[in-house]
Amino acid sequence: MPQPLLTLEHLNLGYGRHMAVQGLSGTIRVGDMLAITGPNGGGKSTLMKALVGFLKPASGTLKWHNKRPRIAYLPQQTEIDAHFPISVRDVVAMGIFARKGLWYRLTKNDHAHIHAAITTVGLQGLEAQLVGTLSGGQFQRALFARLMVQQADVIMLDEPFTALDFSTMHDLIHVLMNWQTEGKTIIAVLHDMDMIRSHFPRTLLLAREQVAWGETTDALCTQVLDTARDAAKMWDFEGIAKNRVA
Repeated sequence: MPQPLLTLEHLNLGYGRHMAVQGLSGTIRVGDMLAITGPNGGGKSTLMKALVGFLKPASGTLKWHNKRPRIAYLPQQTEIDAHFPISVRDVVAMGIFARKGLWYRLTKNDHAHIHAAITTVGLQGLEAQLVGTLSGGQFQRALFARLMVQQADVIMLDEPFTALDFSTMHDLIHVLMNWQTEGKTIIAVLHDMDMIRSHFPRTLLLAREQVAWGETTDALCTQVLDTARDAAKMWDFEGIAKNRVA
């Protein structure tokens, strides 16, 4: 039986008086490959920020079993400055500094790991290129290489495949599969239902409240998806009503 990694109990998350996630309870297990999906505005990215530790719960608990593991986090590309004058090699090296500290001096072994990660994601030959000159897919490959050298136990990804071409998506999914075989826990915010069904055994369907959490075949059945859609329509209705009153 997989060991529990993180337990959420009656978790409420928000910003000020606005609650983005309400009453979330469940357990993430060691080695899980968990997709978090649901309607836009359903609280997925808010939950991810809480799991990483950037956002404190408004109420309820978020409890790590044993000690808190090493976490590698990839936010949405819109939250990352891709035009900072830094090379592909230096972006990947940042993964080691995240693990060792900013004043750490890279060793010969570290440089070998950086080269291996860059090669694995298909960016060999582009090590010295500035990331601002890369395509969106190439930049995402570099960010995945950075995750590799962090050597984290838990990898959290917020919409990692948005606007990527098929070839890049295929290659990066292969990276995820390798992480899974290494026993890492992977948590990803995703919208592509076919991808989730093909590669993620467990799914949390979130529509501000927990609609379903469990085996993907159960969480993404037609009846459950209809429930999530109805919830999203209700938010739209409430938003329109508030605007009219205002």
